[in-house]
Amino acid sequence: TVLAGPGVLDEYLMLADHALGDPSWVMGRVLDTLGPVVYAVLHWVYIELPVAAIVVAVWQLRRVVDSGRWPSHYLVRTFLVLGLVGPLVYVIFPVVGPMFAFGPDGHGLQVGNYWPDVVPPIDRSPGALPFDEATPRNCMPSMHTAWALAVFLHSRRDVDGSPAPRWLRWGGTFWLLATLAATLGFGYHYGVDLVAGAVLCLTVESALREPERGWGWFRVRLVGAGAVILVTLLLGYRFLAVPMADYPVPAGTIVLALLAGMTAAFHATWFAHRTPAAEPIESAR
Repeated sequence: TVLAGPGVLDEYLMLADHALGDPSWVMGRVLDTLGPVVYAVLHWVYIELPVAAIVVAVWQLRRVVDSGRWPSHYLVRTFLVLGLVGPLVYVIFPVVGPMFAFGPDGHGLQVGNYWPDVVPPIDRSPGALPFDEATPRNCMPSMHTAWALAVFLHSRRDVDGSPAPRWLRWGGTFWLLATLAATLGFGYHYGVDLVAGAVLCLTVESALREPERGWGWFRVRLVGAGAVILVTLLLGYRFLAVPMADYPVPAGTIVLALLAGMTAAFHATWFAHRTPAAEPIESAR
């Protein structure tokens, strides 16, 4: 990502983030107020995302040893595909994050020491910001958001469609909410990164979920819509950042409406009115 993006596009995302109310700056100040205990908990959740994934995956695969057969879809598949697709966006949209581009960890290359106390003024002539050769350009989209959302989705139901146990559902919900708070509150991401990461997760999950149902129109339109929304968001962040900052209410409404529409379509396709069925399986490998 460093080789592909010697200049980073944080100035564009900071402007686009005005449409969402500058959530990284807000959460940064909230965590400062809540103190070191909350910070420590969120930091552990953030760096130990694989722990949550392992718990959910082990629970989904608990019958494989006895049956010798694998579920047709489980969390590991989604994690791997997200890990392949997400970095492609890093390359075309290099971003380092608020604490680096606008905070104390910019090693002298930051725009200023604004984060999290002061929201930078609107710059109507944003451009690529030269940055160092050590900081990864891995903010857009937020892969922590995408992976945590995948954990949440897979903690809702068993592979046969039956409801997951309460402890797993609550655990998945906690991990998602804590991860979102950490990504923003630590200054690692802008709010618009999280929206893109969520759309990416829903799109990839729609392509992989319930493969036994095939690639009917229900799946094609959902995956296609997700891809179009993601591209639309990226183009908007890059080329409409100044108008998004100048007109934050309509711009923020559009961004959130796109995410809400994708979420509603995902729920209607994969969760609404679904009843438990015989466990879809694949042959032993």
